[in-house]
Amino acid sequence: MTHDLPFWFLAATVLPSLAISFLAGFVVRRCAPRWGLVDHPAARKVHVTPTPLGGGLAIWLAVVMPLAAGQAALWLIHRGVIAADWLPAMAAVHLDGLVQQSGPLWWLLAAATILMLVGLADDRWGLGWKPRLAVQFLIAAACVVWQGWRLTIFLDVPILTWTLSVLWIVGLINSFNMLDNMDGLSAGIAAIASTILAAVLLTTPGSNSGGPQLFVGGFLLVLVGALLGFLWHNRPIARLFMGDAGSYFVGFCVAISTLLATFADYGGQSQHAVLAPLVVMAVPLYDTITVIWIRIREGRSPFQPDKNHFSHRLVELGLTKGQAVLTIYLTTITCGLGALLLRRVDAIGAGIILLIVFCILSLIAILEASARRRSRS
Repeated sequence: MTHDLPFWFLAATVLPSLAISFLAGFVVRRCAPRWGLVDHPAARKVHVTPTPLGGGLAIWLAVVMPLAAGQAALWLIHRGVIAADWLPAMAAVHLDGLVQQSGPLWWLLAAATILMLVGLADDRWGLGWKPRLAVQFLIAAACVVWQGWRLTIFLDVPILTWTLSVLWIVGLINSFNMLDNMDGLSAGIAAIASTILAAVLLTTPGSNSGGPQLFVGGFLLVLVGALLGFLWHNRPIARLFMGDAGSYFVGFCVAISTLLATFADYGGQSQHAVLAPLVVMAVPLYDTITVIWIRIREGRSPFQPDKNHFSHRLVELGLTKGQAVLTIYLTTITCGLGALLLRRVDAIGAGIILLIVFCILSLIAILEASARRRSRS
């Protein structure tokens, strides 16, 4: 974070959502069995006892409640009902900008809430993959076309950028959903990725303000707080799962945040910094791509659940579940830290960062392949 960013900003964004998620988790754990939100052991799952689902509700509430309270306070200040004198100087300067961002913020949260409810319905009743995927594509397309939230790749080909943006959103939703296969894994990776992205944005000037990107960076920190509060309940041995409700909500929020952010200016000297989200998300995308490839290679549907995920493959190497999760944490951090450097290096330096990420994932793939060959022999 920049030295100009005060500690109160970090505390005000992280701590309220952390507290709400932590407390809401106890309520959900108690009520989930009555709501029919229980995940029972099965052949493709690693837990051995029935575990409450619905942690996504705690995460959702922890994000929406602080933002709703902030929106109410902002409205009262803007209307003159509450004096703005008590606000810190940095907050007072950005009041008009926050008012302008209110519409996009609640569009984002409305779309994320729809996806959370679809995931919750799947947690409760078990929906087919086709209606779930259809809703994901519809929501993603609405955000890209109506709101104009698109990838910044410096290509003046609207149909291409629209298509890639929709695929990016849907891809990340399902990446975090697929990662939700071991205690603390998906929420932990999301917290790490969101923290790194927030650090990038709070040290990268926005295209308009020239200062740190407080709106998107702050939103990501609110999400980090919600994830950290939930992780208390999801740590091994997990007492609460986030379920599809949580993974859909988290994946969508992270994806849209990367579209709303400015990673590089058009015509600037560091356009390669637009690759920051790809570097941060390298591990979730690696898991998704390799799982789909394994399923297709074995002649199965890419949407058929199994135990071929990155974490499962690490356990096959001889790691414990906890070691597998920690390994994926560290791999995500190692790859993601490169995003903090992209804006500070030239094109050759950016190429080296991408090569490091590629080599890390290739090394893991080689080790996995060796373990699979040994297990077959």
